[in-house]
Amino acid sequence: MMSANLNHPSNPTHFLVLAMGGTIAGLAPNPDLNPSIYKAGELGIETLLAKIQEALAGDLKLISRQLANIDSRNLSEDLLTLLGNTVKASLLDPAVRGIVITHGTDTVEETGFFLSATCGKLAEKLGKRVILTGAMLPANAPQADGPLNLLDALKWVSTAPENCPGGVFAVFAGKVCLARDLAKRHTSAFNAPLMDAPCSPLGLINPSWLSRLKAVEAASGEDLSIPEGEWPWVEILTSHAGARPHLIYSLIHSGVKGLVLAGTGLGGFHQAWSESLKQANSIGIALVRTSRTGAGALGDYSGDILAAGSLSAPRARIALQLALNAAKADKSLTWQDFFARIAVLPEIR
Repeated sequence: MMSANLNHPSNPTHFLVLAMGGTIAGLAPNPDLNPSIYKAGELGIETLLAKIQEALAGDLKLISRQLANIDSRNLSEDLLTLLGNTVKASLLDPAVRGIVITHGTDTVEETGFFLSATCGKLAEKLGKRVILTGAMLPANAPQADGPLNLLDALKWVSTAPENCPGGVFAVFAGKVCLARDLAKRHTSAFNAPLMDAPCSPLGLINPSWLSRLKAVEAASGEDLSIPEGEWPWVEILTSHAGARPHLIYSLIHSGVKGLVLAGTGLGGFHQAWSESLKQANSIGIALVRTSRTGAGALGDYSGDILAAGSLSAPRARIALQLALNAAKADKSLTWQDFFARIAVLPEIR
């Protein structure tokens, strides 16, 4: 039986559960008829933990904190800052053995990359795991996947250290992957957040996956700082048939600091954008290109536009924001240097 001392600050050693809301905490008005129509962020974390209490064997001590209870489509940079600072402080707390975060799947991609880039090396150094999880169906749906995902995440965060190093991971549908590899690739599949991510079944860690995981961790640089106050303004633009430059001209005269270009194929963009992007580059706006295809890696450079490797546009946007923030604080390096530190890493395939 689990001994869960929730919200009890004097607990000497424990696992911390941070709640951000999402579908895992959602409720559907007619779950039997249509569980896909629901309101996210309706249940508190203590209610979610109570649903799985009897399934957890042993004396697993938990403390929970409700940081937010939102539909993750409404995730803000302020909430990312709050979450990142909470995770970093909690990792440094000797009483915290590991952290599980419940999160909506719509933007778990951004959060996973953000935490990996700002807290990943710290977690690795301390040998602690940070686990993101969530659900594709609301809590009262007949086939709700949230309870099992949360249970799996708690089991994974508390498993023996020799089975897997510390770091930032995600657990969905019985599998685990690096949180930096999350990308929701399906509207309803239970494994949508990690459908295209290199992953391993829980409890059966593939040795080759583990060695690749360690290679990526070894290649990554130091954690980047979490922005204080307002984040650099970065937008995503998608190239398509009939693309026009008007939006780019509008943005570069509005104070935008960076643009992520989701290009076609190998990251190319419509020729109608050429002059506007040259102007953006000439006035110091950071430009990064990705591919709208959803998979595969890009080459290093295309003129003055840095390639984002295998990062999707949402992840590249977070990487660019963090890189611009870091370059503002450390003038000895460029934003390109910081971007490469967290974005240009070996692929896990």
